Parts: sequence; structure tokens; C-alpha cells
Amino acid sequence: MKTNKEQKKNRSWIKILAALVIIILAVFLIAKEFFINDKIDIMEYPFTKEGELVFTDTTGLQKAKIDIEIADDEYQRELGLMNRKSMQENQGMLFIFPFERFQSFWMRNTFISLDMIFVDANKTIVTIHKNTQVLSDQSYPSSKPAKYVVEVVAGFTDKHNIQVGDKLDWFGKAKLDF
Repeated sequence: MKTNKEQKKNRSWIKILAALVIIILAVFLIAKEFFINDKIDIMEYPFTKEGELVFTDTTGLQKAKIDIEIADDEYQRELGLMNRKSMQENQGMLFIFPFERFQSFWMRNTFISLDMIFVDANKTIVTIHKNTQVLSDQSYPSSKPAKYVVEVVAGFTDKHNIQVGDKLDWFGKAKLDF
């Protein structure tokens, strides 16, 4: 049988261990809240209409018209449609480059499957990539030099029969070419 002295010593150790467990749990919970945040908040920014874009066939017959957001500087072109969770079928983004050259895009941090439409300086479509893979570093290059790229929701080009050789034009902020 244990003496009172031994029993008090054992109770002291139990209290110390319980206090240590509580302290460790508290530190873990605080650290998890402040340092081990599993969820990264990504700011999704809204569509901002800056113009309208019209797709036409080679005879000038209108095939489709969309509202566009413009990416006409380095930062906007790099950001593109990254972090967007949705986009309406009648919306798109027009990328304007300072000069015509071979272009290549990817889908890093892009959650919406897109149709990418590469357009030369004469506003003629030279390449179309359909139904791009979301969140991918796969390269989607133009087959010929392009000065403009239009991104629309996947399936848009099939639905409106947009083809290589078709033309486009736009109105609004994007009318200010380089």
C-alpha cells in the first residue's frame, strides 16, 4: 500500500502532466489557426465590361457578339482569367499585345475551361484551342504570329461556328491599338 506522501507525489505528477497536455493542445490550436492554414483565400475578381467584340465570317456576316474585358498591359495579360470561378457565355477577355508574334498561353490557376482564339494584326483568326485543361501548365501556342488573343468559355467556338479565317472587331477601351 502507498503512503500518503507517495500518493501526494503521484497526484502532483498527474496534475503536471494534465497541465502540460492542456498547454500543448492550446499551442497546437493557436499554431494551426495562425501558421498552418490549410485554406488559402484566393481573391476572385468580378468581370468588368470594357467593350464589345463581334465575330464575323469572311463575308462580314455576324456570328456572335460578346462583352469583353481588356488585358492590354503586362500585369493584366499575366493575370488573365486566373482565379475566376465562372464566366458567362456572352463574356470574354481580349488580350492585346504591343506587336504581332507567336503567342503561347497556359491555364495555370485558371478554373474555367476556355476556348482560346489567336488573332493576327489584320484581326483574322489564325488558331483556335478548344476546351483547354483547367489548372494546367500545358502550352497552347498560336500556329502563326498573333497580336490578339480572345478567351471565351469552352464550347463557345463550336456553338457559334467560329473558325480559323473568321474575323473580329471590337468597340470600347480596346479600340486604342498600339
